[in-house]
Amino acid sequence: MKALSCGHAWHGPVICRADAISITSHPGATALPVCNTYGSLGAAQRRVITVNAHDTIVVGAGPVGLWAAAELALGGGRPLVLERAERRSPHSKALAVHPRTIEVLAMRGQEQPFLDGGVAVPDGHFGMLPARLDFRELATPFPFMLAHPQVRTEELLERHALALGVAIRRGHQVSELSQDDHGVMLRVSGPDGEYEITADHVVGADGAGSIVRQAVGIDFPGTDSTIFGFLGDVELTDPPERPGSWHNEHGALIVAPIPGGRYRVTGSAPSVPAPTLEFLRETAKRIAGTDFGLHSPVWLSRFGNATRLAAEYRKGRVFLAGDAAHMHFAAGGVGLNVGLQDAMNLGWKLAAVQRGRADAALLDTYHQERHPVGVALGEHTKAQTALITATTEEGLSLRRFMADLLRAHPGVASALADMVTALDVRYPGAHPLAGRRLPATREQLHLLREGRPLLLAQEAGPELKDLATSTDLRLHETELPWPTAAVLVRPDGHVWAAGDTAGQLADAMAELPLT
Repeated sequence: MKALSCGHAWHGPVICRADAISITSHPGATALPVCNTYGSLGAAQRRVITVNAHDTIVVGAGPVGLWAAAELALGGGRPLVLERAERRSPHSKALAVHPRTIEVLAMRGQEQPFLDGGVAVPDGHFGMLPARLDFRELATPFPFMLAHPQVRTEELLERHALALGVAIRRGHQVSELSQDDHGVMLRVSGPDGEYEITADHVVGADGAGSIVRQAVGIDFPGTDSTIFGFLGDVELTDPPERPGSWHNEHGALIVAPIPGGRYRVTGSAPSVPAPTLEFLRETAKRIAGTDFGLHSPVWLSRFGNATRLAAEYRKGRVFLAGDAAHMHFAAGGVGLNVGLQDAMNLGWKLAAVQRGRADAALLDTYHQERHPVGVALGEHTKAQTALITATTEEGLSLRRFMADLLRAHPGVASALADMVTALDVRYPGAHPLAGRRLPATREQLHLLREGRPLLLAQEAGPELKDLATSTDLRLHETELPWPTAAVLVRPDGHVWAAGDTAGQLADAMAELPLT
C-alpha cells in the first residue's frame, strides 16, 4: 500500500480542506485537517489526516510508549501517541522499578514522585532462591528496588509526556501499516471512523501481540508457554506480618501489600487453570499452609513462560520497544524496566537524527545495543523460571545448591544483582570506557535533564572549554569515577567518548555520528 499524506510532496497530489475532525485528548491540542486524496486512488476517496504536526507516531500508551514519546518531545520532536484502549487499565501488571530505571527517571528530573509514592525494598531475588540479592551495596544513588504500582507509573509518565507537549489519542487502533523511503502510513480506527495518517517514523510499543511488528514483517522467534503462573489482587483478613515468599514441592508463592489495602498474591504451581478465588485459596494453603483469609478479588489472571525476541528492533523507519520486542515469564519484575530502558535508548537518538544533530547511522545502534540486552533478558528469565517452577526432588536439590553457592560466593550474588537491575549493561565502543554506564551521583544525573550530550571533566581547562564551545556542548567540572580527564556522556547516561586530554576527546568525538 502506498503511503498518502497532506503537505508531503513525495506522495502525489492531494487536496486538503480545513474542516477538521477533532481527535484531541487534551486541552490545547489542534485538530488535524481532513484530506481528500485523488489520482492514485482513482474515483475512490479516502480520508487522510496530515501529520505535518507530528514527525513520529508511537503506537501504545503504556509506560514504554509514553517514555519514548516524552524523549522525542524533549529532543524537539512532535510525537503523537495512538492507543487502542479508551482508558488506562486499573490493574498493575508490574510493581517493580529497578535502580537503573530510577536513574533513567532522575536523568529527566522525574524520580521524586516515584520515590514519594513507592516503597524502597533493599533486596531482590533470583529465581525466588532463599539467598536474597542485597541491593544496598550497588553502585547507584538508588540502591533498592522500588515497589510502585504500574497504574501510578503510567499516570506519572503520562503527566510528564503531556507537559512536554506529547499528543495522546486514546481509542485509536492501528490496523495496517506500510512504509517507503519517505515515510510510514498507518490506517487507524478511531471514535469518528477509519482514517490514514503518515509520519517520518513509527515506534511500536504495542505489546507482545504488536500489530506494528506483524505489519512490517519482523519475525518473533521463540518458544510457546509450557507452564503458567497465577496472580490475584485481593484482600486478606489474616495477612503476613511482612511481605513473604514460600517455595516447596507444591509450587511458589509471593504475598506482598499493594495500594488500597490489598495484597498481590502471585506464584506458580504444577497446574494453573484460569484462576478463581477458590484456586488461589487452595494453592496458598498447599504452599504456605494458610490462605491468609483471601477474599474480595479485584483482579485474577495467569501468565505463561512464552519467551520470544524480535529478530530486528528496527526495520526501515519502524522501531520496536518493550514487549513488542521481547516477551518472557514474569520473573523478577524486569519487563517494564527493560522496556523503559529501550525507550530511553531509542528516544534521544531518533530525536537527534530528526533534528539534524546526528547522522542517520546513529539509528542503527538501537538494534546493535538493545538486541543483545533482549537476548540476555530471555536467557536469565528462563533460568529464573526453571528455578521458580522446580518442584521435583531434583529441582529442589538444585535450588538448595544454588542458594548455598550464592551465600558462599558474595561476588556471584553481586554480579546477579547488577544483572537483574541492568546496572551491568554496557554497549560496544572503541574506547575502554565507551558504552559504560556512568555510575553517577543523583546531582550528576540531573545534569542530563535537557536530554542532550554532556561533557564532564575532572578539571575544565581552557582546551576543554574551547572544545565545548566549538561543539555546542555543555561542560561541567565534576569528580569522575575513572582516572580519565573527561568524558562525553550520552543523554541516556552511557559514556560516548573519553580522553585523557582535550585532543584525545576531540579525536574520539570525531568518530561519532554527530553532525
